Amino acid sequence: MGLKRMVLQIGMGTDIRGGEPTKAAVRALRDALWHNSLTVTHALGVDVDSMQVKVTIGVPHPEQVDREAVLAVLPHGTGTVEVVAGGLEIPTEDGSGVTLLAQAAAEVFLDLPGPAPAGGRA
Repeated sequence: MGLKRMVLQIGMGTDIRGGEPTKAAVRALRDALWHNSLTVTHALGVDVDSMQVKVTIGVPHPEQVDREAVLAVLPHGTGTVEVVAGGLEIPTEDGSGVTLLAQAAAEVFLDLPGPAPAGGRA
């Protein structure tokens, strides 16, 4: 058995007025997930909660992101969250605030049997 990446989902999220990295990160992951219907677990006859999801968030000020809030977005399976420097900050015209953009990548892995070793033994 070995983990195999089955799906890569990508999304973008914003905090238009508040410049809050966690809000933008949560919205980015929701964008990535909510535009898809994963039927791969059903097709393979495995439990949907057997998915292992690796979430990567690119956002300005990654140290400010609440990883547990991002992880709570996942509807099934277990996950990990890595937050890296990325995204955009666009200042308002008067300089009093920013619009913050975050990107999300959600990689879905399943533990599936690999090919039989040489010699035909499993």
